[in-house]
This record gives sequence, structure tokens and C-alpha cells, in this order.
Amino acid sequence: MASANVSLVTEFILVGLTNQPDLQIPLFFVFLIMYIVTALGNLCLIILIVLNSHLHTPMYFFLFNLSFIDLCYSTVFTPKMLMNFILSKNAISYMGCLTQLYFFCFFVISECYVLTSMAYDRYVAICNPLLYTVAMSPKLCLNLMLGTYAMAFSGAMAHTGCMLRLTFCDANTINHYFCDILPVMQLSCTSTYVNELVVFIVVGINIIVPSITIFISYGFILSSIFHIKSNEGRSKAFSTCSSHIIAVCLFFGSGAFMYLKPSSSSSMDQGKTSSVFYTNVVPMMNPLIYSLRNKDVKIALRKTLSRWKF
Repeated sequence: MASANVSLVTEFILVGLTNQPDLQIPLFFVFLIMYIVTALGNLCLIILIVLNSHLHTPMYFFLFNLSFIDLCYSTVFTPKMLMNFILSKNAISYMGCLTQLYFFCFFVISECYVLTSMAYDRYVAICNPLLYTVAMSPKLCLNLMLGTYAMAFSGAMAHTGCMLRLTFCDANTINHYFCDILPVMQLSCTSTYVNELVVFIVVGINIIVPSITIFISYGFILSSIFHIKSNEGRSKAFSTCSSHIIAVCLFFGSGAFMYLKPSSSSSMDQGKTSSVFYTNVVPMMNPLIYSLRNKDVKIALRKTLSRWKF
């Protein structure tokens, strides 16, 4: 009968990135600029790939999907994050919170496997260049992306489904700037053992398997690079690999730091800061890493701009 007097939570309050008043407005403009750069960079890359037929290759097919994912991914939580900096109380409904959590999980898992597919694509291109066209067939590329979105769908459903089984009583303040899994789970007034087990298994699979696959691919790639006799060719290949490895380390490293360790209030504050890397920095860096340094994209940009001149 005591449970009848418990008031169930219908909305959550997002604490935000920091509670220091002097930092609110400066951080608002910093993250607004980052979001604009992220949105414009990824949108421009999507348009360039669609409009230029010479970019209709496996590498740019994966890059198109990565840009689409980054654009949607950053849009899932950045508007709410920006509101935290200018509102005294930033509320989100229970269903709105679970919806945000679902799409965050879907796009972040998608990014893991798109980065893996891109690493495999570079492995084939550098280690087996004569077989590249046959090995990276349109059918294989499509199957890789279907597998990516299937893994994302199943992982997001697992996390959201487990969250639906929890009961939230009086506590409704989320120590984060969006509805992430661990901060929301901490508010439950029922056992979270199953949820923690699912987080450990699902996140472990979606971080460890792609990261190991990526680094094995790049191990073979680096081995092939060292056998290239031309210094120019070696430098060009290594430059492409190093950029990808930096992005992968930022994305998977900050994600592992957030999820693959015991949660506490102090570690949650550290995790909230580290999550900025995989939620804001990486989506903004990807267009710069994979496109603006790329000669083919620069040529495509010039061609596209020349078509639009009156």
C-alpha cells in the first residue's frame, strides 16, 4: 500500500554541462558555433557527394552515411544542450527523454559501425588495390550499411526497452545535458541490475568489436604503407590513416571512459565532460578530417560552385 503514495516522474530536469553562471553565455555561443559548423559541414558534404558522380564510390558512400548520421546525431541533443545555457530550468517529458535516449543510442551505434566499414574500405584500397572494385562491390557496401543500421536498431531497442521497465519516483534531476543511459538509470527507485548488465554487454560489443576490427585493419594498412617505396605515396597514405585513427580514438576512447567503468557522482561529472568529445567534437571534426583535406572533395566543391555561378 505504501507504493500507492509514491509520485511517479512525468518529466525530468536536465542539469546541463555546468552550473557556473559566468560560463553559461560563453558556452552557449561556443556550442552554437560548433553546432552550426557541424550542421553546415556535414550537409555540404552530403550535397557534394550527391551532386558529383565521380564521388559515387564506396569510400564516399560510407562518408555520405557518416555525414548523415553526424548531422542527425548532433541534432538529437544539441538544441536541448543550448537551452540549458539560457534557461533557469530545462525540463523534458518522460517520453521525450526516452525518445532522445533511443535516437542517441541509434546514431551513436551507427557511427561505430560506419567507422568500422570505412576502415575496412581503406584496408582493401591500400592492401589489395587491384581487387578493390570487386571486393567493395555495391552489394557489399549496401549490406554493410544495412548491418550497421540493424545493429543500431537492436542496440537502441535494448537500451530503451530496459529503461521502460524501470520506475522513477521522486528524483527527476538528470546530471547531464541530455538523456544519456547512465544518468537516467541513476534516478530509478527500482533495481537497475538488468540495465547495467545490458549496458555492459551492448556497449562492450559496440565499442570493443568495432575498435578491434578498426585497429586490426589499420595494423595491416600500416604494414603495407611501410612497404611503399615512394616517400610521397607513403606520406599520403599515412596522412589519411592518421586522421582516421585520431577520430576513432576520440570517439571510442571517450565512449569507453563514459560507459565501461563503475558509475558514481564524481565519475558522472567526468563522464559528462568526456562525452562532449563524442557528442560535439567528433561530428564537427569528421567533415574536416575526411573531406576538406581531400583533393577529390575540393575539386567537387569547385565544380559545384562553378555550376551555380550566374
